[in-house]
Amino acid sequence: MRVGLVIYGSLDIISGGYLYDRLLVEHLRHQGDKVDLIALPWRTYGHHLTDNFSRNLFNQLHEAKLDVLLQDELNHPSLFWLNRQLKKNVQYPILSIVHHLRCSEARPAWQNFFYRRVEQSYLARVDGFIFNSQTTRTAVTALAGAEKESIVAYPAGDRLCPNLTLAQITARARQPGPLQILFIGNLIPRKGLHTLLAGLARLPRESWQLEVAGSLTVNPAYAHSIQRQLAAAGLTGQVTLSGPLTDTQLAERLARCQLLVVPSSYEGFGIVYLEGMGFGLPAIATTAGAASEIINHGQNGFLIPPDDPAALSRHIYELSQNRERLRQMSLAARQRYNLHPTWCQTTERIRQFLQEVTTQNDQAN
Repeated sequence: MRVGLVIYGSLDIISGGYLYDRLLVEHLRHQGDKVDLIALPWRTYGHHLTDNFSRNLFNQLHEAKLDVLLQDELNHPSLFWLNRQLKKNVQYPILSIVHHLRCSEARPAWQNFFYRRVEQSYLARVDGFIFNSQTTRTAVTALAGAEKESIVAYPAGDRLCPNLTLAQITARARQPGPLQILFIGNLIPRKGLHTLLAGLARLPRESWQLEVAGSLTVNPAYAHSIQRQLAAAGLTGQVTLSGPLTDTQLAERLARCQLLVVPSSYEGFGIVYLEGMGFGLPAIATTAGAASEIINHGQNGFLIPPDDPAALSRHIYELSQNRERLRQMSLAARQRYNLHPTWCQTTERIRQFLQEVTTQNDQAN
């Protein structure tokens, strides 16, 4: 099978969406499929719109010898008009990998109105979808109308090979001292680190410690605002900004910490919650997006409204004071992880879907 994949930048970018794409490409190649990457340069949203009129990009996609073209939906501003012209000139189907819609994120209404129109135009001009959650499928169907060929292929959480025993998870939960909290995510407003810090500032200093694992360079202005927030609240000594970690370092932190908190304003899925559960970490997330497809409130974690530091602090304080509750939720988190498919199962399911779509397309032509 000959597959093309359109992305921005490189598959090595650290994010859940790029991890999903990267592991899919690795699986396809391992199975003997040929995968060609069409990497577009990262620029501003406005500059991406001009890609639709790039003759070089059109020719590259038009001349590609493919059975199917995949496009990460993140690339929608570069393709929403170009796809219309492309579909008139190629026989291969175009499928979109949708991690979450840009217009689903929290921002001023006028901005999302514009993004919604562009995304709606893009979604209407592809032949099918690969979704990472039921929440994402529902959002796309609501925006694009009638359903097309699609599959929901949940991300997995086993890439870090968690191997803690239930006895080790129990012992960690009962460990005395400050509650060891982990935040994983690049420092961007959507991930909600500012909300977490505001919630922690309400708590006794001796009840918690926080480590932040994620890039400080993706959004330097926001990273600087976080550092100012830490200094103003007097939290600098209790919060470690570790920067991006290797997989080995990340696994070590997940094994050592007791609670994962990433209060994003929106998540199309939230791979990090599932990865944490593999190590027996309860997760605190928000009700915005698909975290509710992983987290059962009060059982293996908590779901709070976005931007609600008061609710966040209540749940963190409860677990810091009630280690038996923490133990129960930690074991429930591990149990939830055990019910989830592996990356091998997920990527193979996508491969089978691609084969079905290409077979149908060959028969139609």
